[in-house]
Amino acid sequence: MKFTDAHIPFGLSWTSPFAKWQGPLAEVNSLDLAVDVTGRALADRGLPPEEITEWTLGCTVPQQHSFYGVTLVSRRLGAGEHGGPWISRACATSAAVIEHLATQVQLGAHATTIGVVTDRTSNGPLMLWSSAASPGGAPTSEHWVLDPMKLDPTTGQSMNDTAENTARAAGYTREQVDEVALLRHEQYRAALADDRAIQRAYMVPVRIPTRRGEQWVTEDHGVFPTTAEGLARLRPVTPDGVVTYGAQTHPADGCAGVVVASAARARDLGGGVTAQVLATGFARAEPAYMPQAPVPAARRALADAGVDVADLDVVTTHNPFAVNDLWFAEQTGFPLERMNPYGSSLVYGHPQGPTGARAVTELIHALHARGGGTGLFTGCAAGDSAGAVVVRVDG
Repeated sequence: MKFTDAHIPFGLSWTSPFAKWQGPLAEVNSLDLAVDVTGRALADRGLPPEEITEWTLGCTVPQQHSFYGVTLVSRRLGAGEHGGPWISRACATSAAVIEHLATQVQLGAHATTIGVVTDRTSNGPLMLWSSAASPGGAPTSEHWVLDPMKLDPTTGQSMNDTAENTARAAGYTREQVDEVALLRHEQYRAALADDRAIQRAYMVPVRIPTRRGEQWVTEDHGVFPTTAEGLARLRPVTPDGVVTYGAQTHPADGCAGVVVASAARARDLGGGVTAQVLATGFARAEPAYMPQAPVPAARRALADAGVDVADLDVVTTHNPFAVNDLWFAEQTGFPLERMNPYGSSLVYGHPQGPTGARAVTELIHALHARGGGTGLFTGCAAGDSAGAVVVRVDG
């Protein structure tokens, strides 16, 4: 979908630290997390919540009280007059949220909108459905987080299978996969220089109330030190495969936010600097080849934006497997080393919904750091699908 008047004000997209599941955010309701982080992010940036007239919740893991959706967030932040939809599109949720907000602004329905994207994979709900047909009336159950990772009901294959299928089709070796994983870790470590100056520009600490006061999570939790030797020692997840636990992401908890506004409003909020949303795109790959999906999604968004791959300055990806980036680089010709300059979800984890919003935020900051340019975010999602967003930063 193409846009001509949808902008993210510079500084008005942010992320919390991501914490590996069963870590410090394991007991924090993701909606409570979003309220706290969003409230402080808006206050620090001088945007009163009541001035935002369209609120959208991106969330894929139900939480207690989540039936009320985004109205629970907007009311608690003082914008109770305004609400909006709850969008859930697996790992492509952030791209779908941005598309919705950009559409609202493009149509002139709203001048200032916000996407609040949050998820907790820790302690995910166990869903029970009554079944009178089963012996003793035993319910049918599903672990909302764990079970989908092990089985796509339309293909009978797991998420890991889709990576191995893609690697096998392309002829990727274990060494190639490990090299990409190591590159992403090296990029992430480089972004921690100068007391995390890069991350501190867009990362909002998490405050956790405790009996003794409060605890703060100020940086990503659970990033595992990674070396070439360490990766080489790991066994593949499946026999004769090329994907190890070191070359794939880990479930995580966290939240992110993004404001989308009209050009005039965005320039005012962003100190004259904006990231124009040029286009969004969604696509699906062949069944059980999920890592391939970001390529057609990217091509669709780029075509709508009128941008060629050769015109891109930076690409960020949601890459739950190193295989994703290998496939993207091979199919598009975009260099691996120019992707994900601040690391990626392969390194810092994957809380599902907010993962894309963090990648878009890092994309905007990377473009701004180089003096402007055109960038692409693309990332795969359950169901062998993917979403993509093309942005341009001027100045």
